[in-house]
Amino acid sequence: MASKGLNAQTQPNSLIFIYDRYGKLLKQFLAGSTGWDGTFNGNPLPSDDYWFNVQLEDGRHFSGHFTLKR
Repeated sequence: MASKGLNAQTQPNSLIFIYDRYGKLLKQFLAGSTGWDGTFNGNPLPSDDYWFNVQLEDGRHFSGHFTLKR
């Protein structure tokens, strides 16, 4: 079965950007990394809505939002 999503095997050099509701960049990381732990400068962020942009290694882009719950 083929793996789905972004990981170290599928488009590992894809970039993921996480933003707050005001458009402030909180985190940028590669798809194959450990990801985001819900903090900014070592401080936990509140439960709220956050947005993401993904720049795939093959040139495609997509975005969306999610809710961080504590």
